[in-house]
Parts: sequence; C-alpha cells; structure tokens
Amino acid sequence: MHFDQRTQHALSEAGLSTDEIAAVSDAVVEATDRDADRLEEFFAGLDVAYSDMDRAHSANEFPEHAVDYLDLFTHADDIRGYLRFDTWGVPVEGGRVLSEEVVELSLGPTVDGRVRFAADREALR
Repeated sequence: MHFDQRTQHALSEAGLSTDEIAAVSDAVVEATDRDADRLEEFFAGLDVAYSDMDRAHSANEFPEHAVDYLDLFTHADDIRGYLRFDTWGVPVEGGRVLSEEVVELSLGPTVDGRVRFAADREALR
C-alpha cells in the first residue's frame, strides 16, 4: 500500500475501510504513472525546450535548452529519473503537468529547485 501507517490510520479514523484506503492508494499510484508518461511524452516531442531556470551564463529570461531525453521511473507517488540536455544533465526528483503547454520538474543537484518547461517561451509568461 502506498500510504504510511500514520496516513492509513488517519484515513481509517476518518471512516474509510481498508478496501477504500487500498483503492485510494491504487488511484494515487495510477495517477503518478500517468503523470510520468505525460512528462516523458512532452519532452519526447521537443528538440528544444524553454525554461524559467536561473542560469548564470544566460541573458535570456527564459533560456533555451537542446533536449536529448527525459527518462523517468515511478514508485508509489514518487517520480524520479534523469533529464538530459545536449551537453549536461540533471536528476529529476518530481514533476507535474501544469497544462498542455507547460510542465514542472523538481530538479536535483546542481539545480536544486522547481523548474517550469515549455515548447514556446510565451507559454512561460
């Protein structure tokens, strides 16, 4: 089951049966899998992405990134993986689809923050 014991207990105290808690847990896992698939599909269709990442060597408000690939895996409600650009890459520690035009990834070291990505700079405004 996805939920830790405290959460399971709280859901039980709120009146959910064990079967209902298991169904909610399964729904969370399925939603996580769908989001990971949608994130990978978003990047698979792009040669170039724009972001709101703060980059010291870029004068652009929304820098351009040549995208090589996004490779994700899921475990319960965790989305993890790796985002590879043409000359560098970064671990992914979470993500979500904000709209059809914009996604957000939580990037690990060396970025350590949430970054929005879009196929068009205007979508980030």
